[in-house]
Amino acid sequence: MSKRVGITGKVLCFMSLCTLVSGCRDVATIWSTDSSSPDGRWVASAHTDQYGGPGTAGILSTVTLRQVKGKQDKIEVLQLSQDATQIDLKLNWLSPTHLEITYKQPASVDFQAIKCGGIDISIRDTSAGAVSSLQ
Repeated sequence: MSKRVGITGKVLCFMSLCTLVSGCRDVATIWSTDSSSPDGRWVASAHTDQYGGPGTAGILSTVTLRQVKGKQDKIEVLQLSQDATQIDLKLNWLSPTHLEITYKQPASVDFQAIKCGGIDISIRDTSAGAVSSLQ
């Protein structure tokens, strides 16, 4: 009987550890916005998520595109990692086929698409002293 209690105790300990580790994946969306293309065919969405937990803390901003009609899956076109909770990210449609994304705080571009579904995507970093354009 003592062996059975030992195994049960180990199982409970393992389950508690798994619950503790999975509970450390804390994430909260702290900002979001949407912008429709001038012709109404596309919607660009942006959101900033703050992650917590040991070894996983960070702030990520993501921009996605989706068609209004037809297949409506979101397609990720930009991911930025940053230190500040707000980077003043803006979605500007220059035409029905050109989305310009600007941000004003320092951030690292982790992923960028330059074209998606016939939409040209350009990025402008307007943070202090930096005016760069990526396309």
